[in-house]
Amino acid sequence: MTKKTKKGGASTPATVQLDKAGVPFTLYEYHHSSDHMDEGYGKEAAEQLGKDERQVYKTLMVQTSDGMVTGVVPVSGHLSLKAIAAAIGAKKADMADPKDAMRETGYVTGGISPLGQRTRHRTVIDSGALEFDEMLVSGGKRGMSLGVNPRDLVRVLDAVVAPIATDKKSY
Repeated sequence: MTKKTKKGGASTPATVQLDKAGVPFTLYEYHHSSDHMDEGYGKEAAEQLGKDERQVYKTLMVQTSDGMVTGVVPVSGHLSLKAIAAAIGAKKADMADPKDAMRETGYVTGGISPLGQRTRHRTVIDSGALEFDEMLVSGGKRGMSLGVNPRDLVRVLDAVVAPIATDKKSY
């Protein structure tokens, strides 16, 4: 694992967006293994980085009648499709097809960041993120996370903050 405050090194569209916005962040890199991915990429990141799963967030793309939306929820929970639809005033939300998500964001699954997406989407961040001074989100590739203040992330993404995470098995 590598932890460093960003001053050079790895660059992705996500880090470029934070740099342009003048937002400080910490770059966390770890060895990604495609073995044992039953638990998901985010749980792997939390484990390898020694972080609380409630502080590490996954990025999920959903399709609504209003277009594609980015949902950001802790890896310890699941995305409530009903809650994310309500947060943006849509009637319904479904998980986006992974191929559509990759095409729209410019990232591969397991490395989709809410930052620096090819096409800008409305973003909803789970309100639990505001409990932390630092949350981790994907840096735009597998094995790379960015530690950022959640309030800075909300500001940079012009995100909606809402309770969209659930303990129930969903997404």
